[in-house]
Amino acid sequence: MYDQTRAQQPADRDQNRTERRPAAPDALLPSEERDAVLDRLRKAINTFADAPHDALEEAEGAFDDAAAHLANALAERRRALHEAWQDQDPEAHGEELRLALRQYRELTQRLIRM
Repeated sequence: MYDQTRAQQPADRDQNRTERRPAAPDALLPSEERDAVLDRLRKAINTFADAPHDALEEAEGAFDDAAAHLANALAERRRALHEAWQDQDPEAHGEELRLALRQYRELTQRLIRM
């Protein structure tokens, strides 16, 4: 059955246009490290037809580089987060502690989604 009253109401998506979307999370790897890994991966893909074994070795090296860079970036992020709250007085800096907890949660959720 056609509902004329509902049909005349603005669409829900028009209301959502004014809402701000959350900012994208910071990249875990600096752009130069990310670009170097992606260049190695592209090289592997582009050389696969002529030299599959060499291409796979290059792809494996790109993966190893990405994993090493990621491990280093995560260790640095953890160190910075830990230093931010480690010596704080829980009552005097409650907001900073909540922010640290939120950052741990967001980073952990990103890791789980990988």
